[in-house]
Amino acid sequence: MKTLIIYASRHGSAQKCAEQIQQGLEESPEVVNFKKSRRLNLAEFDMVIIGGSIHAGHIQKKVKTFCQTNLTKLKKKKLGLFVCCMEEGEKAEQQFKDAFHEELIQHATATGLFGGEFNFEKMNFFEKAIVKKVAHVESTVSKISEQKVNQFIQQMNR
Repeated sequence: MKTLIIYASRHGSAQKCAEQIQQGLEESPEVVNFKKSRRLNLAEFDMVIIGGSIHAGHIQKKVKTFCQTNLTKLKKKKLGLFVCCMEEGEKAEQQFKDAFHEELIQHATATGLFGGEFNFEKMNFFEKAIVKKVAHVESTVSKISEQKVNQFIQQMNR
């Protein structure tokens, strides 16, 4: 089964998760960053995993556009969807629902809300100031759940 993992990551959280998924899958998937993506032929892949990170409550526009443009094709694939976000509970679930079309969520073999990070080393001055003021975080912090990523991998390997 040929697999594609495609993700968008602003400060590296979604990239870390995509790489962890790549390592855990039985087949050796192709991993593509939306920022560096070339034109993808989805017909080449049997399984597609799409992920991104949430910033200011929304997933990256490239992720949303890709899913909308390829909705019909994606519904014919074994599909996994994930987000990285710092919110928890109902707010995180709502951000996930806002990130992906309901039909894709219903079709997905696995969905994941993996947690997130504030990586101060990769943020600019303005981003750091906003995080400090809004989230009351003063330095790099990670809430990525390896357990949740591993559960996602197990579901995709079935």
